[in-house]
Amino acid sequence: MKKKADVRPMIAARRKRLEAVGWKIETVQEFLGLSGAESALIEIRLALARGLRVWRGRKHLTRAALARRIGSSRPLVVKMEAGDPSVSIDLLVQALLALGADPRELGRIIGSAAA
Repeated sequence: MKKKADVRPMIAARRKRLEAVGWKIETVQEFLGLSGAESALIEIRLALARGLRVWRGRKHLTRAALARRIGSSRPLVVKMEAGDPSVSIDLLVQALLALGADPRELGRIIGSAAA
């Protein structure tokens, strides 16, 4: 079985070539002009959405079954799992609690958000 090659040197070389011809390489936060707090909130929302997908999978529930459990609709559960900004963080937390996550698990999920 072949070992996976380390692509970091290739990425660094490509980045250097792009910068040499005038391209500016920046983070999404820099590109969008987000504050640290705004960026952290987005990461927390995405972590909760990932956590919801994982917990729903552990419980072997369909999106429709989860929607019935929380008194919602399947399309809203799809949005929740996608981290859609129109879905409140409260609703993500409520859904995780309905699946059996406790406050400690919620803390672990939020703590997994990229800083």
